[in-house]
Amino acid sequence: MKFNWVDGFTVNVREDDNAVVISANKEGLLSLANHLITVAVKEPGCHFHLDQYNSLEDGSLELIIEKTE
Repeated sequence: MKFNWVDGFTVNVREDDNAVVISANKEGLLSLANHLITVAVKEPGCHFHLDQYNSLEDGSLELIIEKTE
C-alpha cells in the first residue's frame, strides 16, 4: 500500500486524560484523510501503523488504523 503525504505535514498522537489526541497541521490532516480513504477501499483487515519512527512527530504514540468488516 502506498501512502502519499502532502509536503510540509506534521502529525502528533498523544494521550491526554484518557483520550487520544491527534494534532496535525492542514497538510497532516489532508494526508491522514487520504490514508483513511486508501484503507477504506481495501479488504477487511487491511491496516497501517504510524509512529515517531515512521512519519509522526517525535514523542508520538503509535497509531494503528485498521479496516473491519
